[in-house]
Amino acid sequence: MVSNAVTITRLLGWGGLIAIVGAAAMGPYWLAHDPATQDLFAILLPPGSSGHWLGTDHYGRDVLSRLVHGSRLSISLALLTVACAAVPGVVLGITAAWRGGWLDRVLGYLTDTVMALPGLLLVLLVMAFAPGQALTLFLGLSLTLWVEFFRVSRSLTRTRLATSQVEAARRLGFGPVYLLRRIVLPHLLPQIAMLAGFAITTAIVAIATLSAISVGLQPPTAELGTLIAEAMPYYADAPWLVLAPSVVILLFVLSIQLLSGERRHE
Repeated sequence: MVSNAVTITRLLGWGGLIAIVGAAAMGPYWLAHDPATQDLFAILLPPGSSGHWLGTDHYGRDVLSRLVHGSRLSISLALLTVACAAVPGVVLGITAAWRGGWLDRVLGYLTDTVMALPGLLLVLLVMAFAPGQALTLFLGLSLTLWVEFFRVSRSLTRTRLATSQVEAARRLGFGPVYLLRRIVLPHLLPQIAMLAGFAITTAIVAIATLSAISVGLQPPTAELGTLIAEAMPYYADAPWLVLAPSVVILLFVLSIQLLSGERRHE
């Protein structure tokens, strides 16, 4: 029963993720409408009208095209953010655990300082230098997320280095490269992969949230958060404008959570 449940969870997670990422990656090549093209004679058309599968917005732009391009931008930003947070976080975490001493203390103080600030506040402080820019949004989120990768990497590496297996390998003359490649990383990478999954969901929700409250990316940029922000004044007349990007965010986050949770229970 447990095995069947895990299999179903994996299938649902991969199915949702492949569908969303595939549509975001390949959609721009087969969609008939440009996401920026306006048609003021076809505003707020309901789904299925005049070849617009998900209708049009208040400028007559095709909702499906903007949704696909918005998903592409949101997912790309989230992946780039997590990659730029994970690499330095893991490298510094392993280095701090391996070297110890003053380096470990300095990095520990730095992470404590970052964690003392609310995550969104740190992002807002960075974005104050260039509001509405993708670069500052990405940098702010990366500075917030790298701390978790550092803490997990340092803790797991420190625990692993204290085992008898590492002590025996050192007595046999094996160097740091062997210890890292054969003993530390095989134990560390599955946990980092699971953490990266949760970080991606955090990043995509944060990007959409900041854009939805007009702090992140700004219209007319097609991003899931900006689609929601633009659609809110028309929710009573065209609820699909808000529901479409909201459902995409929900399904993407749910798919990642299913895969991350399934890996955690393996």
